[in-house]
Amino acid sequence: MSKVKITLIQSRAKRTPRQKATLIALGFRRTNQSIEKEVNAPIQGMIDTVKHMLKVENI
Repeated sequence: MSKVKITLIQSRAKRTPRQKATLIALGFRRTNQSIEKEVNAPIQGMIDTVKHMLKVENI
């Protein structure tokens, strides 16, 4: 599996409850926060759900 660096580039404000829950499940607490994750099917699905709010880089 590969690793990715994910950065939250847009605020959670005015988002649907599902999108907010997805960001919390990924581990985001604030805008411009970056996290590294191993890519697997569940994580990729979460990234796809909120991809318009994220910047994703392969490591």
